[in-house]
Amino acid sequence: MSLVGARERRVRTGGVELCVAELGDDRQPTVVLVHGYPDSKEVWSEVAVRLADRFHVVLYDVRGHGRSTAPRPLRGGFTLEKLTDDFLAVIDAVSPGRPVHLVGHDWGSVQSWEFVTVARTEGRIASFTSMSGPSLDHFGHWIKRRVRRPTPRRVGQLLGQGAKSWYVYMLHTPVLPELAWRGPLGKRWPKILQRLEKVPAGDYPTPSLPSDAAHGAWLYRDNVRSRLGRPREDAYAHAPVQLITPLGDAFLSERLYDELEKWAPDSVRRTLQAKHWVPRTRPDQLADWIAGFVTANEGREAGVPAPEPVASGRYADRFGGQLVLVTGAGSGIGRATAFAFAEAGARVVAVDRDAEAAARTAEMSRLIGSPEAWAETVDVSDEQAMEKLADKVAAEYGVVDVLVNNAGIGLSGSFFDTTAEDWKKVLDVNLWGVIHGCRLFGKQMAERGQGGHIVNTASAAAYQPSKALPAYSTSKAAVLMLSECLRAELAGKDIGVSAVCPGFVNTNITATARFAGVDAAEEKRRQKKSARLYGLRNYPPEKVADAILRAVVRNEAVVPVTPEARGAHLLHRFAPRALRAIARMEPPL
Repeated sequence: MSLVGARERRVRTGGVELCVAELGDDRQPTVVLVHGYPDSKEVWSEVAVRLADRFHVVLYDVRGHGRSTAPRPLRGGFTLEKLTDDFLAVIDAVSPGRPVHLVGHDWGSVQSWEFVTVARTEGRIASFTSMSGPSLDHFGHWIKRRVRRPTPRRVGQLLGQGAKSWYVYMLHTPVLPELAWRGPLGKRWPKILQRLEKVPAGDYPTPSLPSDAAHGAWLYRDNVRSRLGRPREDAYAHAPVQLITPLGDAFLSERLYDELEKWAPDSVRRTLQAKHWVPRTRPDQLADWIAGFVTANEGREAGVPAPEPVASGRYADRFGGQLVLVTGAGSGIGRATAFAFAEAGARVVAVDRDAEAAARTAEMSRLIGSPEAWAETVDVSDEQAMEKLADKVAAEYGVVDVLVNNAGIGLSGSFFDTTAEDWKKVLDVNLWGVIHGCRLFGKQMAERGQGGHIVNTASAAAYQPSKALPAYSTSKAAVLMLSECLRAELAGKDIGVSAVCPGFVNTNITATARFAGVDAAEEKRRQKKSARLYGLRNYPPEKVADAILRAVVRNEAVVPVTPEARGAHLLHRFAPRALRAIARMEPPL
């Protein structure tokens, strides 16, 4: 999608002429999009057209890029001070006397941090959305703190970011970067982006890429060493900040923003399961977040307080804004998991075969902290219904970042009392429901190429045999092995897979579990007794939900949750005979 139809103007400043493009109604709030390296303003085209129906959208080619002219000489022509002059000249031209909402990616974000922290722009910026580009001043202080007080963790963080910054060292070498960009690298760059970043083919990058990249090397040479060595002490943001962090960014560590609240106390964080070039790979999500942040802070300019960020959970920095789908979300572990993700600021799709229960979970998720939550009704064992659900979610909400296949049913009874119909019901929900979810939503994640995570709720019964649970244990053992196989297959696509294995958890599955080989009255009695026993054990589903979020953050493979589940897992690995002896015991029902 190109910028066809955009209004163009030329803005002269500091010996250069900037090419500025405008979309939308200039009576609406102005959003200024600043591109990074080695891009031109066209990197924003997909986002810009999505914002243009609500805002006055302004894009400009940074000096030396695209259709803007380059300074002469190049050395010393790209300092942050001169880039700030350019920004002020642009907003004076497009939004005189009215603050603008600033959005930056990569070096566009690096320079925008300068804009939002220097005194001469105060009052001119209503909000700032940053992605994939830290403040050089904040980065400099981050490095100094770790050098002055080294710990194993801090040294690891320094070494990790140092490895990610390999390209910065290369760009400081004389002549070679220019030769590479004007030669083979410039020609191959579009294919590299498509292969490594999954950037769709099209009219981006533009033909000016080789010269843009050659000129842009001076962004690094003019600023990086001087600012990292002598960072400003007063680099505090004077406007609200929205930080969007792509979790798969090959160039920047999440840890760079550990002290963000010190420098930008009025800030909110979002994360994306994505790689570096999010303006091209995730334009829908970015446009939604930018629009929401602009709208909230435009209200502040009119004297209306902006709503406080409601994401406050332990993992708010990790899941803010991500799309999470949970099956079996109407009760128990599924509902607790939906709430835990909601508290962390995730957008939640609550799926259950009980429409009212799913709707209650979605409603509560919004109250707890989810910016958006939806309820969907489906029987996970129904392949066609699941296909329709996957298509609807992708079309209306986006590709899922985290999938939790949690829906399940219980069945107890000896092998010979378990009928073929009993086996089919258990396997249809407990195994085939997981297969359908992994196949449909996992395929969408893989095709998007930006990573993700799948959590399959198995059980300690997956590795703890029991004479009373042959069908249930078999279904959960299959889920465990499926998860292990998928984990191996999807690792190359940056999609993690975790099998969560709870033990005795106080949920309503015990009250609804079926007992094979007994009449209705006896089944009811056993349901009540098992529910009472689980109630006495009283291990809350919220602890399982916390283990699920932790498993996603750490990309854990197999996650026994309760003490008995962890104990059985150890016996399974180191003392299987003891576990087999326990399996012969009669359950106390």
